[in-house]
Amino acid sequence: MSTPVHATTSHEVTEADTALAVGSGSLPVLGTPRLLAWAEAATCAAIDPSLPEGSTSVGTRIELEHRGASPVGATLEVTAILSHVDGRLHRFSVAARHTGASGGKVVASGEVTRVVVDAERFLSRL
Repeated sequence: MSTPVHATTSHEVTEADTALAVGSGSLPVLGTPRLLAWAEAATCAAIDPSLPEGSTSVGTRIELEHRGASPVGATLEVTAILSHVDGRLHRFSVAARHTGASGGKVVASGEVTRVVVDAERFLSRL
């Protein structure tokens, strides 16, 4: 890996993203399931450009520490950096940070593992 593989995505917390809306709690702050989806999306954005034709990646393991609340209206940048490759297995370090007035505050960090698969073969096994 001479060039680091990474991607950063940006998301504004809406009412639909809250713990209350996604069923993971009763407060109007960013729900962990939505944050987890954003972390996975960042890993997809990082790996997709390098995938061979007909291939995709699937998430196989996620570890995420959600350490700070994000209110509706907050903007987060979610970054995924490739940290390990072993054949088809790709492991990413992920972090989510507030931008704007509270910019730079890390509200979550973790690791997402994806495995590269042939899309057609994968779906044929279902």
